[in-house]
Amino acid sequence: MTGFVVWVDFRLRPGARERFRHLVDANANASMRSETGCRRFDVTQARDEPDRVLLYEIYDSEAAFEHHCRTAHFEEFNSRSAQLVDTKLVTICDLVLEASS
Repeated sequence: MTGFVVWVDFRLRPGARERFRHLVDANANASMRSETGCRRFDVTQARDEPDRVLLYEIYDSEAAFEHHCRTAHFEEFNSRSAQLVDTKLVTICDLVLEASS
């Protein structure tokens, strides 16, 4: 199975995690609910780094990800969360194996 994977590593401003999580969780839920090309959207928090949130997203294709970046829920998340973020690192990968049990 193939797929387009996006890892996003956010380093937040101190004290911003609760507000950021509200915004990113809404974006993730809307993506899974309304985007047919979005297969997975996980939001994770680093255990010993309270100001670090990482996303793991899988899309059917790069075009599906590009569609995601044009949705109203992404644009709202992106604009409203910008002031909460110190740094953002995006890593693009190709999914080469989606293991199952």
